[in-house]
Parts: sequence; C-alpha cells; structure tokens
Amino acid sequence: MKHFLWLVLLISTVATAQKSRRTQKKADKIVLASIQTHIGFLADDKLEGRRTGTAGEKLAYQYISKKFEEAGLVAKGDDGTFIQPFEVYEGKIIDPVTHLKMNGNVLELDKDYFPFTFSANKKLSSTASMALPESESVWFWNLKETLEENKSNPHFDLEEAIVKKVNEVYSKGAAALLVYNNSEIKDELKFESKSKTEATKIPVLYISKETKAKYFSNELSFVEIKLEVSIADKKRTGHNVVGYIDNGAASTVILGAHFDHLGYGEDHNSLFTGGTPQIHNGADDNASGTAALIELSKQLKNSKLKNNNYLFIAFSGEELGLYGSKYYTEHPTVDFTKANYMINMDMVGRLNDSTHGLTIGGYGTSPFWGEQLSATDKYLKINFDSSGSGPSDHTSFYRKDIPVLFFFTGSHSDYHKPSDDADKINYEGELVLIKYIYNVIEKANDKGKLAFTKTREAQQMGRRSFSVSMGIMPDYTFNGIGVRADGISEGKPAEKAGLKTGDVILQIGDFKTADVQGYMQALGKFKKGDATKVTVKRGDEEIVFDILF
Repeated sequence: MKHFLWLVLLISTVATAQKSRRTQKKADKIVLASIQTHIGFLADDKLEGRRTGTAGEKLAYQYISKKFEEAGLVAKGDDGTFIQPFEVYEGKIIDPVTHLKMNGNVLELDKDYFPFTFSANKKLSSTASMALPESESVWFWNLKETLEENKSNPHFDLEEAIVKKVNEVYSKGAAALLVYNNSEIKDELKFESKSKTEATKIPVLYISKETKAKYFSNELSFVEIKLEVSIADKKRTGHNVVGYIDNGAASTVILGAHFDHLGYGEDHNSLFTGGTPQIHNGADDNASGTAALIELSKQLKNSKLKNNNYLFIAFSGEELGLYGSKYYTEHPTVDFTKANYMINMDMVGRLNDSTHGLTIGGYGTSPFWGEQLSATDKYLKINFDSSGSGPSDHTSFYRKDIPVLFFFTGSHSDYHKPSDDADKINYEGELVLIKYIYNVIEKANDKGKLAFTKTREAQQMGRRSFSVSMGIMPDYTFNGIGVRADGISEGKPAEKAGLKTGDVILQIGDFKTADVQGYMQALGKFKKGDATKVTVKRGDEEIVFDILF
C-alpha cells in the first residue's frame, strides 16, 4: 500500500512539473510573439525611422501609450496623458521675412547674400556708398586684406575677426555691415545654424562677388538699400511616454528605454555612407529596448513584487544627446525623492548565439549590485562596467544620485545604418534578457531603497581621441554660448582646478569654446603636462582657473 501511495505521489509530482513547464513554455511563446509584434511595428518603414519630433515619432509614442494603457499602467505624462512633451533646440534659422533689396531689386537668399547667424534682428532703409561711409547708414568691409594677412596663421578665426570688425564700425556709427570678399582666397562662409556666437548690435550680411560687382562697380556711387534680418531659434518637440504602477510603496523603481531613432539621418548621426538618404529603422537601436520595456510593464503589473512602485519611461531625443531623459529628471512627474534605482535597456536585441555576451553598466553605482549580480550565469556571459555614466539615458538618472543598471547586448555592423532591421533581431535572446532583468528586480524587491555610490566618469566625446581630458561630462542639451558641465569627474583636471557642475566653459587657453565642437577642437591643441587657463561662467560671474592637464 505504501509503495502504491508513493507511486501515486510521484506520478502527481511529475504531472505537476510537466504542466508547469508547459505553462512556462506557453508564456514564453506569448512574450516572444509580443516582442516580435512591438519591434515589427516600431521598425516598420511607415514610421520613417522615428526621428524625434516627426510624424513617425508620433506613431511610435501613440503605440507605446496604447500598450501601457492595455497593461493597466496609470498615465504619468502631462495633463493626465501618457505623453510628456519637451523642446529640442536645433540652432538658428533664417526667418522668411528676411530680405535684402538694392535699388528696388530683391536679392536671392543664399545666392546673392545671406545674414550671419550672429546678426542683429533689425529692419532699416539706407542710401549708402562703399567709399563714403556715413553715420546711421550701411557700411561695407572687404575681407581680402584680412584673409591674405592671415593665410598662414593656424590660429586665425575669421568669424571672430568679423565680429570684431562689426563692433568697431558700430562704435563709429554704422547702422549695418555688408561683408564681401574680393580675394582669391576662399572664405568658406555660410549661415552656420549651430553657431553660438553672441548677437551683434547691428545687422551683418554677406554679399557675393557678383552682387558687389553688379551694384558697386563704382564704389563712389550711392545705392538705395532696404534690408530686414530676422534670425529665429529652430526648435522641434519631442515626446516621452510615461506610465506608472502605484503599489503604495515607499520607493519607486524606474525602467526606461529610448524609442527614437535617426529618421533618414538628417541630424548627421548616421554611419551610412551612401549617397541617397534611406530610412534608418533602428530595430535594435532601440525598438528592442522599447519592446522589453513594454513586456516588463505587463509582467510587473501582474506580479507579486509589490514592495516598490514602478515607473516606465520610453524616452525620445536620446539620439540627439539624452534630451528626453534629461528633461524628465528635471521635470519628474512622480516624487523623485522616492526613486530607488533605474534600469535602462538600449540595444538588447542582438544577443550573439555563440558568445551570449551581455554588458551590464552601472555595476558600481550601488553595493547591492556587487552583492547580488554574478558574472557567472547558466546562459549569459556577462561583462560588468562599473561606470554610472555612458552614451545612454541611465546617465541622466545617475547624475541625480540614483543607482543605475544599463543592459546592452553589444554593437554590430548595422549600428546607425539603414540595415538595422527587424529580421536581424535575436528574439529568443531578448526573451532571455527580459527574464534576467525581471530576476534582478525580484532579488531587489525586499531590500528597501538601495544605497548609491559614485563611480568613475566615462568620457564620451565621440570617436575622436585626445591626449588630454578635462574630466567633464558636457550637457549636450545646453543651447547657450559655451559648454555646460553636467558632471565633473573626481580626480580629473577640472575638479582639481575648482570647476563645478553647472559651470559653463567659455575658453581654454587662447581657444574659445562656444559649443561642444569648439571644446573638442580646443582639447586637441593640448598634450599631457600642459598648463593653461580656463574661463568659465558661474551664474552671472566669469571666473578664470589655472588648469594642468
């Protein structure tokens, strides 16, 4: 009889285990199908690459909003919706009202003339002669002599020379300055939409050689000039998607992934070298992370892990410089003092079938990660990176002293190219990743609010390498003049010199740093061991620091 009861119990146990495996297998199939559906939609040509601020981005955020709503999440965007809009500054644009007339003839923009980005916005009418400059009239300046004098000067900055000339003629009574070039030296001048040079007091325009020859062949003659310059900020609107699970807990776990991509490569961040613009679908970057975010929102809503609230954010503007995540951390829609830790998923769809390699960043941002996460996994080969900062949205949260983890299955030859398509995603591999991330959240469920620790800062200055580093993390969303330090690395030259987060770097040595590009160019002028001075703006005050590279 005992043997019979034991046999019944064994059969029952085996049947239960088999049923559990069947249930698990069925659940896995459902998640796999959902991942394919999400990525298939987000990486479809009809979304035209999900570029921030476009109709394709709108289709994407509407889809994500619907999935959050279906999962039972509470809308935590603006005005009771899932959407949180934010502005992306793109530089300057020439307003259509801008015009230049000579003797009643309308000149053609970009062919006959163009205003400089730093030109004052004004309207005026004047009768002017090149050879006879008069107070309150239009003055002229030929670049020929200046270009020839500086043709062998590697430090010569033509834009800076023009601004200096503008200030000089303004002090003498000029109402506007028209610049032209009669030399054989090409000046390469054009309307620089990204220029951050401060606006001058008077309008400044460039006229072509042909325009000069046509209207001022006799430099003593007077010409009736009517002009208006209107330079405006060029902006577009990006949109985060924010959903929330309120478990009434004392702390909130944040999960995020960016859903924007490159469109047709209009923002010059594509690695495609072909001549005809093509749609960049961004299946791995980052429809894969967005799909994982949606699936985890469903799983956590239905889970027994109730010791935290959960905030889910699909970011836009990541490809432009972490715009969406930075905006959210500065305009949170939940109590940010309750933030426990943040998990970011970016490019998690290309797990290699042979190496099973996974990189987890942010490992050093909390002691808990070191205690609970192991490089040994039955399926994944894990590489840990301790840094809390890097080229993705977790950086914005790390800078708010929140522990982070960054999941990434590695780069590949399709990165930032039109070939990053849905048929190249390893869907089974992404399912493994989702399970792993869920397991991490489960391990932390009863640990309360995790302790935060600072880590080394990873310098992300693009592909160009430098022999020196200041040790700052630039704020790529800053649209003022200079480079704003969004973070200062411990032990690096900037910290040793006394710079602080929020300082705006205006000049390094003799080199002005009006923007990040200028900053990078300035760094390239120095080598390790060089000493120089750095001019920064802190609040309304300009401060000069001694710095040693």
